[in-house]
Amino acid sequence: MTTADDPIPAQDLTGIVGHRFVYTYANGWRYEMYVKNDHTIDYRIHSGMVGGRWVKDQQVDLVALDDGHYKVSWTEPTGTSVAVNVIPGKRRLHGVIFFPQWVEQHGERTVCFQNEHLDEMAAYREQGPTYPIYVVPEFTTITLFEYVGADDETVISVAPGDLPPGWADRTN
Repeated sequence: MTTADDPIPAQDLTGIVGHRFVYTYANGWRYEMYVKNDHTIDYRIHSGMVGGRWVKDQQVDLVALDDGHYKVSWTEPTGTSVAVNVIPGKRRLHGVIFFPQWVEQHGERTVCFQNEHLDEMAAYREQGPTYPIYVVPEFTTITLFEYVGADDETVISVAPGDLPPGWADRTN
């Protein structure tokens, strides 16, 4: 039980670590996240403003907010920050993406395998402009949620465009 002196709930992350999920925001943007372990995710963006982008080994802050309710948050080399609340049992997710202005204006610059372009992303971030931040708060429906195991480098290993047609449309 949490108290004012100890406000941190039990950190049972087994309901999300090792899981891959595909979700579509209300605005139509489709994302895929693989929670590789308690501090790292891999993800692909299948459609939307930066559709085609993919990232491996993104360091995150992952916490259990309550039983079966998780928060994943991070800041990318682009300067984009993200906070995602995930409730797998209800197939619900709420994400807030904080895009620096340069990403809103030139999202195409980020459509790549980010890991091979870290210096380029840092240069764009430093060039800016950063402000005003483009904030995208959206609810989603999780359409695919599956356990694939922790620390598996093959779960997200190719660009979204290299997947078979309809791959991200699968549901369970």
